[in-house]
Amino acid sequence: MRSSDTSPLHGRDPLLRSLVPRLTGLTYDERSRTPREHHGDLPVVLVTGHHGMGRSAVLADLAAHYRGRLPLARVKVVPTGSGAMPYAPDDGNAATASTLVGILAELVCALAPGLRRRFPVLTPGLFAVSGWERDNSEQRDATCLLHARLLRACRLADGDEDSLRHTWATAVEGRLKDPAGDGERHERDGDRGGDAVTGAVVAEYAERYGPGPAREWYGRRFPPGADGQDPLPLLGEWFQQGGDYRDFAEQSLMAAFLHDIAASYGRLQRWNREPWPLVLLDDAHHAAGRTFLDLLLKNRALPERADHEELVVVATRLGELPDDDGSIRRELVDVVRSSGWERRDRTPSAGLLAVPLAPLSRDDILPLLVPNRPARPLHPYLASAVHSLTGGHPAATTVLCAAVLDATERGVGVEPRGLLELTTKEGRAVTEVLLERLLPDRRQRDRLTLLSLARDSTAAEALAAHLRFQGPDQLPANSATDYLEDQQWQRLTSPDEPLVADMLLQTLLVHEARRTSRGVEDGRGWQEIHRFLRIHHAQRGESGEADALRHTLAAGNAETVVAALAEEFQSEQDEQAAGHWVLCLRYAATAPTPPTPPAGDWIDERTQVALGAHDGRYAELDEIERCVNRLLHALWHVSQPHTEPDPDMCKAVGEELAFLSPRHRSWHAVLGQAARSWPVAARKKRPLPIPGE
Repeated sequence: MRSSDTSPLHGRDPLLRSLVPRLTGLTYDERSRTPREHHGDLPVVLVTGHHGMGRSAVLADLAAHYRGRLPLARVKVVPTGSGAMPYAPDDGNAATASTLVGILAELVCALAPGLRRRFPVLTPGLFAVSGWERDNSEQRDATCLLHARLLRACRLADGDEDSLRHTWATAVEGRLKDPAGDGERHERDGDRGGDAVTGAVVAEYAERYGPGPAREWYGRRFPPGADGQDPLPLLGEWFQQGGDYRDFAEQSLMAAFLHDIAASYGRLQRWNREPWPLVLLDDAHHAAGRTFLDLLLKNRALPERADHEELVVVATRLGELPDDDGSIRRELVDVVRSSGWERRDRTPSAGLLAVPLAPLSRDDILPLLVPNRPARPLHPYLASAVHSLTGGHPAATTVLCAAVLDATERGVGVEPRGLLELTTKEGRAVTEVLLERLLPDRRQRDRLTLLSLARDSTAAEALAAHLRFQGPDQLPANSATDYLEDQQWQRLTSPDEPLVADMLLQTLLVHEARRTSRGVEDGRGWQEIHRFLRIHHAQRGESGEADALRHTLAAGNAETVVAALAEEFQSEQDEQAAGHWVLCLRYAATAPTPPTPPAGDWIDERTQVALGAHDGRYAELDEIERCVNRLLHALWHVSQPHTEPDPDMCKAVGEELAFLSPRHRSWHAVLGQAARSWPVAARKKRPLPIPGE
């Protein structure tokens, strides 16, 4: 297997090989047992992380290593209303569910064969709460397919799913049409036993399978006022009624699930230490996943639990947990020898063990850049450049490293500055591929690609109005911020903060804006957008000067930036103004580079200009202006996040600042300090310090 296929799991060994084996009692990659860390009361492990951090890859790997060794279920939670109930996956992939009932049904379908258990309490309950609207054939077919899968998994019926679905639907519809059937009776009696469909479903199930134990079990849960009523139709009625009634029904379904799991392990199985089921729940941040975990944790927090199951649950969540959550939190490195979890109180959240996925280190990245048959040696700082660019983000690292190896195999040399110019093996731009994964909503992704060029949310709102993003068929600019917050990239963005706070996401969006820059005819070209933003910030006066200069440089107009900085250097004598000048210089140099041919006409000559190779072009400038020109281009080069720390460029920054220092009567101390500290910071890829801050 290629390293690029497994890279999202690099650094996940504490979770895969230590924590989960101690919970299941089975080693990760050997068919042997290992001592269990917890007995009687287990934590729910919640793996957290942003898009592309490898949450799903962790669950897929656990499923691959534990399938066939213990009862296992893997379910991916999807948003409500995402489609009809899917068929059972035949390729080992996760089943999907958008409701609590859907999750519980998928767990039964996956666990019943391995447990050799019919889930005698939960299964009738699932039938009781899953009906459909009259005359809604699509909903009926989806629900009956679920019923057919449940019947087959619990060995209550034979045959293929489609035939069984059709037979079951015909039987229930027959009861609805029969005047003497239970469905019609419920309608005549004021629907006291739930809607007609639910009544018909329960009646058909009861006639075929006689759910006496389930009736007795649910009957004990209802309050005394429900005595004398059939508890299964009543469960369906309460579920459909919503509010507190549905809460009671959902709690009953979760309790039934845990009861059936516990009842599957008799004295002999417990004595033989047969492993308990492993449930892998992906994307549990969606509504159904939150409900499932909340009910499970609430049940386990009861002082006197009726059923002592030891179900092992590993779930994933997009983003991080709220700060006020009462769960136990541990870093990956902290769970190597012990989970560090113990129940501190009886609050439900105390039963949660949250483990955030950590970024990859540079040492993790280096093995991913070792090709099997190198066509040519790789750049010595490529691993560092990938780490600097991605921050160790697993998905971004994987895509970039695979693209590097593919280019190398084709005999193409890759420089750190060219990482974002790479394409995948299929010929697609790496930035396009990554943004599709990190920002799933295409409409928002397209808007963010352009709005990311703005400094902050206020400027982005002005740009959105300029680009006419608002309208009946389009989203307002502030919805882009809401989308980023909903996708857990950031929290509560204020108007004066960057629209996109995550540096990797910002870098990818800006590069994609440059790559897809259009012509001037639609007003959305690179030059036109930066021209608008320059004017927007220039109207703010001195507080917007640094931003105006940055957008001017991003448009490729270095001469204007040099002239403005040189003029201020020669005319401003106030000692306090030195900090402002240095800040403008530093911030302007963080400007993204303009599009190069064929998308644009800008030629990257920053290195040559910085080292004085083109001084002859600027003979009309005085020595201060030529110095500022070289300094700006050197800083523009070293400030790019994924460029290697070029020694000549770092040295040039110090030399040009040292040249300027004695040539200003009141700024020499500030400039001299920057001349000493900035080259060091640039070599270490650290922020350039502003003297006095």
